[in-house]
Amino acid sequence: MSDLGVAILQLGGLLTGLINIYIWVVIIAALLSFVNPDPYNPIVQFLYRVTQPAYAFVGRLFKTNFNGLDLAPLVIVIGLQVLIIIINYLVSTLAQAL
Repeated sequence: MSDLGVAILQLGGLLTGLINIYIWVVIIAALLSFVNPDPYNPIVQFLYRVTQPAYAFVGRLFKTNFNGLDLAPLVIVIGLQVLIIIINYLVSTLAQAL
């Protein structure tokens, strides 16, 4: 495998790592919504600020609120997991071709 192939694999690993971190942020924000945390806490504000655009995007595409339970985090996590699979496939195929 060439140096370019190794660099592409590393870049793909970095991208999937960042997506995994965002998945955990979505999970933590969803769990926090069950305990009603202090809205003035900087960590809570950060989590909501980072996740609300994704929730709004998914909410525009699908009806995600069922009986007061918002399933947008579940849709986001599943979508990001599918994206990770696609990225891993594309990166490995591209790295092998080089």
